[in-house]
Amino acid sequence: MKNIKYLLIVGVIIIFAANNFYSQVSDKGMKMNTDNKYEVATFGNGCFWCTEAIFEKLNGVISAVSGYSGGHKENPTYKEVCTGETGHAEVLQITYDPKIISFEELLEVFWKTHDPTTLNRQGNDVGTQYRSAIFYHNEEQKKLAADYKAKLTKAEIFEDPIVTEITKFDKFYPAENYHQDYYEQNKSQPYCSLVITPKVEKFKKIFKDKLR
Repeated sequence: MKNIKYLLIVGVIIIFAANNFYSQVSDKGMKMNTDNKYEVATFGNGCFWCTEAIFEKLNGVISAVSGYSGGHKENPTYKEVCTGETGHAEVLQITYDPKIISFEELLEVFWKTHDPTTLNRQGNDVGTQYRSAIFYHNEEQKKLAADYKAKLTKAEIFEDPIVTEITKFDKFYPAENYHQDYYEQNKSQPYCSLVITPKVEKFKKIFKDKLR
């Protein structure tokens, strides 16, 4: 009987020690994750199915989430945003590692992968939800975006004036689940094969040195 009690006590001690050990390991892991100082960028440059397919392929981009920003309605749905009455733009919220890819490099991809001179329109996608926009998260992003836009304007890269808005970020609402990774899951869909695939292939050629 004593032996059984002894074994039970030893077992409890071992379990407690193991739980404590794994707790320490877990805490250490969480600390290591929070030590990674990632930053966030929010861009509106047309249909988020297209932009997500591009930005998620960049080395240094941790995540790219399709959603809505810049409007006045709380928790808008895709159907509501499509009416153009919520004020929201289809955007991509990008979490990235600035040690691998800078905000300026993201701006380069932003401006080279859509037409920033067409007001509330990208190709056949028409409406305020498709406007060209940079929603800056801090004063540094604001300055970098404004400077980049000014340089493009001065260099007359585009025939028409750049209409990209540079606005302070307020809120981001993730789009419905079926919008996330839309291109990867629907490559055979007509819009994907005819519109997004050519855009992605062109992007890969121009930015091949920045891909994962």
